[in-house]
Amino acid sequence: MRNTARLGIALTLALATAGCSTAGGGGSAAHTRPGAAPGAGPGGSVTSCGRQVSLAGPPRRTVALDQSSTETLLELGLQDRMAGTANLKTKIPAPYEAAYAKIPVIAPKIATGEQLRAATPDFVVAGSADLYTADRAGTREELDALKVPTFVSAVDCPQHNPPGRTPFELLFSDYENLGTLFGAEERAGKLAADQRAAVARAGAATSGVRSGDRPTVVYLYSVFNGMPYVAGRTGLPSEMSRIVGAENAFDDVQEDWPEVSWEEVARRDPDFIVIGDLSERGRPGDSAAEKRATMKAHPVISRLAAVRDDKILEVPGIELDPSVRSVHALELLAQGMKDLGHAR
Repeated sequence: MRNTARLGIALTLALATAGCSTAGGGGSAAHTRPGAAPGAGPGGSVTSCGRQVSLAGPPRRTVALDQSSTETLLELGLQDRMAGTANLKTKIPAPYEAAYAKIPVIAPKIATGEQLRAATPDFVVAGSADLYTADRAGTREELDALKVPTFVSAVDCPQHNPPGRTPFELLFSDYENLGTLFGAEERAGKLAADQRAAVARAGAATSGVRSGDRPTVVYLYSVFNGMPYVAGRTGLPSEMSRIVGAENAFDDVQEDWPEVSWEEVARRDPDFIVIGDLSERGRPGDSAAEKRATMKAHPVISRLAAVRDDKILEVPGIELDPSVRSVHALELLAQGMKDLGHAR
């Protein structure tokens, strides 16, 4: 991100600093348990979104139903165990391109049950529970009946998680649980450790924020039909704010990305604004430039100090939802707060 308060760190570099490694190198033999032949040994057992997932051996034909799951598996070096991906929302980062190119795309958008079954999976992974519905890939119960075990990110299952677990810790538990099932514990453990360290660095970088002087922030994810969608209390940005000593201005709304009015954004008068750049998605109002133009042209929003004085940060929009990339957005947020003078 550039700065007036734009940051401009390349995603490839961010993935490296967050513990990302090139997924294209090495085959499955490098990621099995020590001393085990590729694909040998028990697959292990974990609990995923209230259901026990027990595998007789590491999966060989996994389908990832969304981009976040796909990139997690690629980061764990499991491309040789993947039989399909779906629902790509933005470009695959450069470190994953070669590995991703070898995996069949079973559906460009949300996969149907027919598309999933045609891939003959032995394991299915999804970042959100709503991909497992009768009119989509099929319910988890339906897939269980077909002897196809399923996994859902813990971040999307608040009703089944222990109290007090943060979204980042839930995300890291996904890495560790998938490592158990695939016999890739060492690589999963390193990824979780590297990203825990990145979270700690972001918090340390903004430790100069006084508890009684926390800046407020609005996260503008998208603009649809002229209306803003912002981060509510249950989304990852609220946790990101807490880590860096800021306060999400819409923390009282119990939704991930509620639709609000521009007048309500103005009423909350944030100290700064984070724009999610969704340029690659390509819908009207998705790009950071369009969001900036909309705010500057709005008769009320344009008068906010955050807009008038360009106290605006841009981050890749996809990184504001939980994924292997999210620590990058956290690092951008921490650096942006320092650049804006909110942290020493």
